[in-house]
Amino acid sequence: MKRSAYNQLLQWKESASRKPLILQGARQVGKTFLVNDFGKNEYTNFVYLNFEQNESLQTLFDQSLYPERIIADLGLFLGKKITAKDTLLFFDEIQVAPKVLTSLKYFQEQAPDYHIIAAGSLLGVSMGKKSSFPVGKVNFLTMQPMSFSEYLLAMGENLMVEMLGEISTVQPLSELIHEKLLQHLKMYLFLGGMPEVVQNYIDNRDIVRVRVIQNEILEAYKRDFSKYAEPNQVVRTSEFWNSIPGQLAKENKKFKYADIRQGARSAMFEQTVEWLRSAGLINVVYNLTTPKKPLSAYADYTKFKVYLHDVGLLAAKLNVPSELIVTPSELFSEFNGAFIENFVAQELVYYNQQSKQYYWTSRGEAEVDFIVETDSNIYPVEIKSGTSRNLKSLRSYSIKYNPGNIFRISPRNLIQSDDFINIPLYAVNVLFKLAK
Repeated sequence: MKRSAYNQLLQWKESASRKPLILQGARQVGKTFLVNDFGKNEYTNFVYLNFEQNESLQTLFDQSLYPERIIADLGLFLGKKITAKDTLLFFDEIQVAPKVLTSLKYFQEQAPDYHIIAAGSLLGVSMGKKSSFPVGKVNFLTMQPMSFSEYLLAMGENLMVEMLGEISTVQPLSELIHEKLLQHLKMYLFLGGMPEVVQNYIDNRDIVRVRVIQNEILEAYKRDFSKYAEPNQVVRTSEFWNSIPGQLAKENKKFKYADIRQGARSAMFEQTVEWLRSAGLINVVYNLTTPKKPLSAYADYTKFKVYLHDVGLLAAKLNVPSELIVTPSELFSEFNGAFIENFVAQELVYYNQQSKQYYWTSRGEAEVDFIVETDSNIYPVEIKSGTSRNLKSLRSYSIKYNPGNIFRISPRNLIQSDDFINIPLYAVNVLFKLAK
């Protein structure tokens, strides 16, 4: 399946300032498949080392971290000479091998010609624990679950993706195309963007099997909690994780610790929130008191919403029935629009690549779901699961801050009325073009 991260790997390969690359992302988002595909297509030689699958490989890094010695021993182990410019070295599951992670510093300093990619399911968590992390000596790339556009490509809808990518002005799509894309979106809301899930559906068209795979992925995450979280945080991490669907099903989706269990307080779960965020399993959207640049300086980090990194896994956790896929709009509004907001949060992370997202409230009178920052301005973005034309919150924001344009993402077609622009749910990527 085509992933946009492939082009980013090509740019990394050709960069004059290339350093060893750390590829981050949650388990099962496709990191290993992508790098294997990239290495076999773009290099004469490809060396794959999995430090979790074969723990003895770590002994190659025990004696010293001189790159020349490591390369020589690695060549002897593999039975072939490893040269710099035509070989890609892929260190997978590096989170279990601290010395391998540290060695990247010395490869950058002493052997920069070698092309090295390191990946791991919980690298974000592991890096926070290691004082020997190679600060400033590596490049980073974070992989997300497949976006809706990548899903369309996997479904063979290349022309649809091309059309969406070319939108630069507000012109409604034909109703036939609009409805077709909404139907694709409903399927995506059920499947999500985990590559194994999408590929299995393409191969077998079996919704029952898809749900089994989603539950297997969720179970793997639970095992990671026990294996990698601090011992005193394992139970709290599971409790927090299990509470997310219920929190999103509320009309007011602001996260409340008291809804996890009676007597829960922020101090008990702050470390858990950061662990799950670093693991790439949640997207956290923080409250803004005032939408000014930089947004991070005006955020209230005690108030936030939490979304799963993949909308299909949210559907699995909520055990959403597959028959909702074929209904006109029930899936969009199910659980107070939780799927739509989760989907948009996921798409915004994918296209905007910002580490933090924000929403705005005004003394309980108005709430705007997302605040999007461009180079020149800040815009309010409201999410609607239905076709309501009520603009109360957006207008409240507009009167206070005069953003120029106000945006809504909903099942309606692409339309504009004065400063108001409605963007269809399937075209979140268009938001950033129109905002600019």
